[in-house]
Amino acid sequence: MSMEGGGAHNVFVYGSLMADQVVKLLLTRLPASSPAILPNFHRFSVKGRVYPAILPVENKSVSGRVLTGITNRELNILDVFEDVEYVRDSVEVSLVDNTEKLQVYTYVWSDKNDKDLYGNWDFEAWKLAHMDDFIKMTAEFVEEFKETEAKSRVETYESYYQSGDNNSSVA
Repeated sequence: MSMEGGGAHNVFVYGSLMADQVVKLLLTRLPASSPAILPNFHRFSVKGRVYPAILPVENKSVSGRVLTGITNRELNILDVFEDVEYVRDSVEVSLVDNTEKLQVYTYVWSDKNDKDLYGNWDFEAWKLAHMDDFIKMTAEFVEEFKETEAKSRVETYESYYQSGDNNSSVA
């Protein structure tokens, strides 16, 4: 098996990637997943964005899912999608179903002093208010990713949400 398709990574997701439709668009499949908790982190809302950020915060925790069996190619797609706003980091999560601890990758907000981080980000509220437009934006990202001169996810996000092609407003 080539390195590009190989690998068997586990990735903790806690925001828009908890939506099966977003993951399936990006990876062209739906990997197995399990609910998990990331201790000593907090999930923030980000001013001007509809997706969240996580940073280390003592005595807090973030609920999410662990995507299992992620290939090297898929990990690269996630890296490009998460773009410069996030850094892929190795963390330990607890699986909800059996409290097993697992070392996984996750995407941590790159600017720990970002003044645009606030409050709590809520997945259920995001699904109602922003998921449909986010899926359309993700489809645009996937199409552009296939091109050689693909825009970054942030550029795709900003052009989509500033084009007026959607009904969503961001905080």
